[in-house]
Amino acid sequence: MNCFEDLKWRGLIKDISSKELEKKLNEESLTFYIGTDPTADSMHIGHFSSFLIATRLAKYGHKPILLVGGATGLIGDPKPSSERQMITKEAVEKNVEGLTKQAENLFGFEVVNNYDWIKEINTIDFLRDYGKYINVNYMLDKDIISRRLESGITFCEFAYTILQGLDFVNLYENKGVTLEVAGSDQWGNITTGIELARKKLGVELYGMTMPLVLDNRGVKFGKTEGNALWLDKNKTSSYELYQYLINSDDSVVIDYLKKLTFLTKEEIEDIEKEHSDKPELRIAQKRLAEEVITFLHGKNEFEKAVNISECLFSGNIASLSAKDIKTGLKEVPTFKLEGTTTLLDMLVDNKICSSKREARELINGNSISVNGSKITDTDYEISKSIAIDSEIIVIRRGKKKYYIGVY
Repeated sequence: MNCFEDLKWRGLIKDISSKELEKKLNEESLTFYIGTDPTADSMHIGHFSSFLIATRLAKYGHKPILLVGGATGLIGDPKPSSERQMITKEAVEKNVEGLTKQAENLFGFEVVNNYDWIKEINTIDFLRDYGKYINVNYMLDKDIISRRLESGITFCEFAYTILQGLDFVNLYENKGVTLEVAGSDQWGNITTGIELARKKLGVELYGMTMPLVLDNRGVKFGKTEGNALWLDKNKTSSYELYQYLINSDDSVVIDYLKKLTFLTKEEIEDIEKEHSDKPELRIAQKRLAEEVITFLHGKNEFEKAVNISECLFSGNIASLSAKDIKTGLKEVPTFKLEGTTTLLDMLVDNKICSSKREARELINGNSISVNGSKITDTDYEISKSIAIDSEIIVIRRGKKKYYIGVY
């Protein structure tokens, strides 16, 4: 497959500004950019597919530039339903630093910050050199703006699309950029840049958008939606990412393999056939988790995530470190432990059991485990000496209910 066919097969093309772009992608070497505003100090999985396209296009001989919107981030891209809450300049600067470092480490391409050129433009120059070329009626036709007219949109948000168009023009003039790539929700901003370049400079630039990556419910990933899976392992651990990917719905997993990995068409089709034959083995989900986590965090982090998952599933808690257990059991009830107590009293005092009678029945019935070992002695001593890394004790009631005691 050529470049365009590959992107299309993967479901990575939604809109293109000109039929000519298909030929250019296949036959020329284009300098293009893709950007993100610094609303957080890390990208999330929703950005991952978009930014992976930079690597895909680079493999076909195109030159990527990654833009972090230190200026546009101070304004905020209009939301469909309400005004976006502004973040402080200090927070934006911190986020720019985090995103720049992350983009450079993950993708290795040139990273630019639009604050570097927008800060030099005063209000009069902005209106004369850019605002005069964009008709208000043209802006009102933008989907994101038209949807906000009834509830109201501020001039601040209204002008955002011109700022992004300004970026495109600046990067064309200073970096030779002729293509902007973005998620499908940025189509209106891309076309503003194309319009601005055509009217101001008399040149034709190009734009291409990708469908947004959606979760199992059909909702896009993001901080606003509350389902962000961060690419920074200190914000979303490899284990948490593994759990999400391994539990991907069968209806979306092949789509994820196409968009989030570099596996070939033949490899993905083989996986799809194997998965279809034996869906209970979750072959597609396992390969997805391996490819994504290895790319983001390395092979060791993937293997560690698998190990934590297998140990928690099997109950082999003692082989894990306290840190790994807290990562794997992040959402389970936690309580404070002090001194020495009996297993019976600990279960009742921390409301794992409703009464001593229930606690005795569960202990005698072989339904209580401490650090992965079944305990049938009601007087079993709970103390710091048996705590994993002298820090935590893991209680499992039945097969699935976990609790963590912390010294």
